[in-house]
Amino acid sequence: MSSIDARRDELRANLSEVRSRIVQACRAANRAPQDVRLIAVTKFFPASDAALLAELGVTDLGESRDQEAAPKTADFAALSAQSVRWHFVGRLQTNKAKSVAGYADVIHSVDRPELLQPLVGGARRAGRASLGVLIQVSIDGDTERGGVIPAGVPALAADIEARDGLDLQGVMAIAPIDADPDQAFADLAGLSAMLIRQHPAATAISAGMSDDLEAAIRHGATHVRVGTALLGRRGQTFR
Repeated sequence: MSSIDARRDELRANLSEVRSRIVQACRAANRAPQDVRLIAVTKFFPASDAALLAELGVTDLGESRDQEAAPKTADFAALSAQSVRWHFVGRLQTNKAKSVAGYADVIHSVDRPELLQPLVGGARRAGRASLGVLIQVSIDGDTERGGVIPAGVPALAADIEARDGLDLQGVMAIAPIDADPDQAFADLAGLSAMLIRQHPAATAISAGMSDDLEAAIRHGATHVRVGTALLGRRGQTFR
């Protein structure tokens, strides 16, 4: 068996396990599995893995560093004929926003107004009529890992809605370290409900990763961002 065939089999088995977890979590929460979108986060893994996942039926791929994602999305396009949505899920630097808007279909980590104009400019340069954005929320108010404090969500949402070319789709959060993910995702669900009252189309909740996707689904996550459970443990550098 070739190395590529072995890797395909490994990814197929991992994908089956993750999808099974999503189905079971949805059943436990009395939700429809098709209402939860799996984003395979390919950070630190090569474009060939992204292409294999697309071959196996994954339609949404995620990246979190522009310096890696920009060339990888181009390499993926050369390797695969599959159509996928690219999600940028990492903390976004202002000077990288224009670049990210050129290849990402959805940005999950918008947390300050300074990002908006570069995103609009990058989307226009790439010929995008609309760029999906989610507001990243710092549930515990510690913004070191990115995210706007909960009290800042309404103003940022209004600023996004005022920009032509940006489509406000919902909220995103990462569970605080060493905290109860159920409580964090319950808080995020409350913020989502508040946002929807003012912006009815902003129904997306991006929450949950390899270790806590079940908790996220219990509290209404519509997108789960899974890397390790699909691709294995990451190294420290892109290979």
